[in-house]
Formats: sequence, structure tokens, C-alpha cells
Amino acid sequence: MASLADVTPPIALGALDGRYRKAVAPLVDHLSEAALNRTRVHVEIEWLIHLTQHQVVPGVRQLTDAEVAQLRAIVGDFGAEDIAELAEIERETVHDVKAVEYYLQRRVDRIAPEDAAQLKQLIHFCCTSEDINNLSHALMIQGAVREVWLPKARSVVDQLAEMARALRDVPLLAHTHGQPATPTTMGKEIAVMAHRLGRQLRRIEGQEFLGKLNGATGTYGAHLAAVPDADWTAISEAFVEGLGLTWNPLTTQIESHDWQAELYADTARFNRILHNVCTDFWTYISMGYYAQVRGQGTVGSSTMPHKVNPIRFENAEANLEVSCALLDVLGSTLVQSRLQRDLTDSSMQRNVGTAYGHSMLALDNVARGLAGLDAVPERMAADLDGNWEVLGEPVQSAMRALGAQGVAGMDNPYERLKELTRGRRIGQAELVEFVRGLGLPSEVEERLAAMTPQTYVGQAPALVDRLR
Repeated sequence: MASLADVTPPIALGALDGRYRKAVAPLVDHLSEAALNRTRVHVEIEWLIHLTQHQVVPGVRQLTDAEVAQLRAIVGDFGAEDIAELAEIERETVHDVKAVEYYLQRRVDRIAPEDAAQLKQLIHFCCTSEDINNLSHALMIQGAVREVWLPKARSVVDQLAEMARALRDVPLLAHTHGQPATPTTMGKEIAVMAHRLGRQLRRIEGQEFLGKLNGATGTYGAHLAAVPDADWTAISEAFVEGLGLTWNPLTTQIESHDWQAELYADTARFNRILHNVCTDFWTYISMGYYAQVRGQGTVGSSTMPHKVNPIRFENAEANLEVSCALLDVLGSTLVQSRLQRDLTDSSMQRNVGTAYGHSMLALDNVARGLAGLDAVPERMAADLDGNWEVLGEPVQSAMRALGAQGVAGMDNPYERLKELTRGRRIGQAELVEFVRGLGLPSEVEERLAAMTPQTYVGQAPALVDRLR
């Protein structure tokens, strides 16, 4: 049997790079191995520019505007040939960051041939690999979250908010513990989902992305040995913040990754709430509260023609679970380091793209699943009309209020309604007869007698208006 591993072009091992490539492709620009190398090139170039512009090392000239532009164009034009060249160099160095240094030395030879020997000394000057890597990962993750994941997540939350407003006034029989309960509106229940998700997004939007540049053990030892008169903490802070990151002033060899753990915890919490959204919509579909009609040209079942399976929500559930598992292990592992350094974080961070990829895929499926739904208010109304016993709550509550005011005959309201409603179905006639026989003040009697499961929704419609 021929080996599929020998097929050209190579077949993807994982679903994200194979079956689901289209849904996660935007993350490749930020969280792939190629993106990591491109960002390393960016950080190394900016460090060279920073050192020369501020003339940190005595005797080294400033780069011209043209030279700066040419250096930065290396990042802008970074493509397949650069990826291949870096891979070739790394095969010799067996060190990915050193390969970037040698790659840039070749470029400096072309851009500033007369001063190349001098300028090449400032590429990776006083840096440990982690100085470059931590800044690169922070920039990559910042870009992936802010430019790709957050907009997609926000669009799904907006989609839910739009549905909530459209179904603001549609009565819905609630189910607590799987049992018929106080009515609400479909819009209000979706608004709860959107509110929960939106709150997590606001936390993620406020996330700090930290970085450091302070040498092999975080002491600026090499920096001071090389240029003792420079204010290296100020230089480091200005450089890191100039990249658009938050400066971490106190680290070992590695940036401690605590901010990553915080981000992944918030992202996982968003995922888990979205998983709850999926299971709720799956249940509403199974109850007939939604019809899956739009965009459903697909086969629902290979043998049962009538079926339209809620596959988008089921697919999303699975991918959210994978994403959460990865985010959890990332968060728990990355905050640990043996003494000043070990390499577990290096291997672990290569899974960030996969974690966000599965979340992105889930978001795509949720968006498509929601877009294919049509609410069926008639089905919701039928369930409400079949459960008049839920009005036992407002009747006994009104009796309690009257009893507290000294109105006679309001004793044991809960027990009396329990006897009427528990374990059996009642209809409008039975409830009205019961209300008429309580001896209520006429205004209260008429109000309760006129109440229906469809109208007993409290402030549910108005609560939808509180969505941010």
C-alpha cells in the first residue's frame, strides 16, 4: 500500500490545516511557524534601528531613512523564499533564533555594504533568544487576538444580540431542571447569552501583552558589560513599549507568561459560555422552537430524508472542547519555569495557534448555525398554552402580598396552589375558577383571572433593552 505521507503536496495531519483550513486561514498570518520567524525578523530589525537611532553604542552611526525603510521592507516583503532561506540556515545552526541573526546579516551586507561589519555587530546585540522570542510571541498573539479572533467573536455576539432584539417580545416557556417554569421571552434568554459573552470580550479587549528585553537572566549583565554608561532599563522600556507592548521590568531569562495564562483563561471561559449557547440552541431546535430552513441544502441524514441535523452547533461544541483543553494546559504550563529557564514553554507556545484555531472554527460554525434558524413562535405558544400551572406562582405571590397587608382569607397560599397544580395539568378554566373563589379584592381578582402564560413574562422584554 502506498504511503499517504509521500503524497505531494503534503497532506495535512490535523483537521485545521486540512478539512477546515478556510475557516482558520486568517490565523496563519499571526500564529504559524512562518509568522513566528517573520516576527522575529521584525523584532531584530527594530532593535537594530532602536540602538542606532539612539546611538546607544558609542561610535556607531545612525541609519539613514532609506536604510531604515529597506530594513523594514524585509518584514513587509517576507514570503516563501525567505521562509525557505531561514529553514536552510537553521539546518546548519540547529537554532532558530541564530538563523534569523545570520539571515539579517546577509541583508545588512546588501543594504549598508560600507558599514556592514560594524552594523552586523548590533544585530541581536546583548540579546538572549528569549528576548526576541517573548516579544515575538506577544506581538503575534496580540495581532491574532485583536485582528482575527476578537472581530469574529464580536460578530457572533452581535448576531446573538440582533436575534435577542428581534425576539424581544416572543413568549417562551422556561424550563428549570428540565421542568416547565415561569415564562420568559426568547429574546431575553438570548440576551443573557449575549451579555455573558460580551462581558468576557470586554475583559479580553483590556488584556495586556507583556514583553521584556533584559538578557540571559534578566539582569542586563551583558548590556552593562558592553556599554556601562547606558541607562539600559530605560532603553529596554522604551523599546518594548515602542513595539506596542507593556514592559515587564522584572523577569528571569524568560518573560513570565502570566499575561498569557490570564488571556487563555478568559478565552476558555468565553469558549465555555459559547458551548452553553450551543447546547441551549440544540435543545430549542429539538423542542421545535426553531426550524433549520435557511441555507440548508445539505444532507441531514444519509437514510432519513426528513432530518436536518443541528450539525453546526455540534461541531462547535467539539471544537470548543478541544480549544479549552489546549488553553487550559497552556495557561497552567506557561506560568511554570525551572529556576531561571527551561524550554517547556518554547514547545508549549507552538500550540497557541491550534488552540485559537479550534475556537475560530467553532465561532464560524455557530455563526452559520444561527444564520440558518427561523424562530417558530407558534410552537412556543403551544407549550405555554399546555402549561397553565405555571401561573400558580403569580397567584400565590399575590396572595402572600395581600396576607402581609392584613387581608383575610390569604392563609397558606403556597400550599393551596401546590394542591391545585402539582403533578397534574390544569387549564384556563380551572385556574380562573380557583382565582374567583379566593375572595380577592376585585382589582387583583380581575388582573389574575386575565393573566395567561403568554402574558406572564414580567420585565423580560425590557431586559433585552439593557444589552450593551
